[in-house]
Amino acid sequence: MSDQSRSNGFAGSLGNIFGAGPVQPGESYGAPGSGRSLSISVVTAVLILGLWWVASNYEWVKPLFLPTPQSVFHRFITISQEPFSGGTLWDHTSQSLMRVFSAFFLACITAIPVGLAMGINRIARGIFDPPIEFYRPIPPLAYLPLTIIWLGIDESQKISLIFLAIFAPMALAARAGVRSVQIEQIHAAYSMGASRMQVIWHIIFKAALPEILTGMRIGIGFGWTTLVAAEMVAAQVGLGHMVLDAAEFLVTEVVFMGIIVIGAIAYIFDLMMRLVEKKLVPWKGR
Repeated sequence: MSDQSRSNGFAGSLGNIFGAGPVQPGESYGAPGSGRSLSISVVTAVLILGLWWVASNYEWVKPLFLPTPQSVFHRFITISQEPFSGGTLWDHTSQSLMRVFSAFFLACITAIPVGLAMGINRIARGIFDPPIEFYRPIPPLAYLPLTIIWLGIDESQKISLIFLAIFAPMALAARAGVRSVQIEQIHAAYSMGASRMQVIWHIIFKAALPEILTGMRIGIGFGWTTLVAAEMVAAQVGLGHMVLDAAEFLVTEVVFMGIIVIGAIAYIFDLMMRLVEKKLVPWKGR
């Protein structure tokens, strides 16, 4: 085979990977990013795990810094049955889930209405926009001491800290969703006799729903990243507490295990949110 043929074959392979997806009926060209990527994701995950196995088992990196997958799995089995740092793996996981999803639920029932109000009404936008935009870029660790001063060190402090991290992205996503409403739809609804509440519910809310769901996915991600900060102070149990306690005593296998568990839970929730998106907003991206 000539060098030119090899070059063309390699270029064709790259084109298949990075090119547009298959052309749908009515389209002249494939839409950017369309097509299934599951097989590529599976291969990527297998390669990462394989590289981890080789690097750790052949001790390219010292076990203190990179434990083997076998040792991490052994810790997973052990801590599932025996307490570590105040509880079993289920105790840590259930407590963290309670904190994150309690904050997420509170954010859903407050941030979404606030975001919609900011997009619909200029008075609401003038009231809520300054405080949200002020605290949104501030890392949760910066106002962690303030939440302790105000709320103490019980569960309300931890849930409030996670709630603040989730609230801003969800509110801003809902506000951005209102901007996507077509004014022609609103005019048509009013001309057919719809009330203001009917327009808000049937036109504005449904048009903003894709952005709201995206904001929920982003918000829960912020919630998990804030979990460790929330469990830094006076927590007796929790995944973040377990990881921090293990890091203090250089038990790297438990640190890796905790990170994997947190990432797996967050990823499963994200997959569930994608399914909800397909059911509630099947027109998104079309």
